[in-house]
Amino acid sequence: MLRSFFIPLLALVLGFISPAALAGDTPPDVLARTTMQEVISILKQDKELQSGNLTKVHQLVEAKILPNFDFNRMTQLVLGRHWPGATAKQKQELVTQFRNLLVRTYSSSLTAFTDHTIEFKPLAMKPGDTDVTVRTEISQPGGKPIPVNYSMYKTAFGWKVYDVTIDGVSLVTNYRASFSSTIRQNGIDGLIKTLAAQSARGDARPAPRPES
Repeated sequence: MLRSFFIPLLALVLGFISPAALAGDTPPDVLARTTMQEVISILKQDKELQSGNLTKVHQLVEAKILPNFDFNRMTQLVLGRHWPGATAKQKQELVTQFRNLLVRTYSSSLTAFTDHTIEFKPLAMKPGDTDVTVRTEISQPGGKPIPVNYSMYKTAFGWKVYDVTIDGVSLVTNYRASFSSTIRQNGIDGLIKTLAAQSARGDARPAPRPES
């Protein structure tokens, strides 16, 4: 049965680290929890966000969430074997369009989060680790808790997210399958055109989810 991606996408906006919190050696899960509390507070207090003001929603996504993604690494992982064959210009455009895709997706889901809660699991992190998994679980009213794990690595600019696994399914892997299919049919330029057209229409389509 095809599980809706709407609820899991709400989880993605809460595990990320705000740029202001990147100083020092605070563990990734502590930083994520702090940002979660901040985002929830903003959502509950801002009536315009609750009513679906897209301008303010986009501003919140841009300010609190997307700076914590490594879009270059994510796009490279999503393109997989197709990445080396892309020109420098194509790579730049692919990163831009993938970022736009996530902006639309997160913005379309963010305001519905106020009825959900998130639990952070103990972080398995050794001194000197630069690549970790932050494990969380989303509780939804009347539904089964959903495990959401964040793959993060430490950069010169702080911890960055490069993949999210929802209920055992990798976001990067799912987009890779979808993008690869488009590339096989229409080439890399065809994928860029498809993503750009979706952006122009304001589409907010989550990654495809296989049958379970």
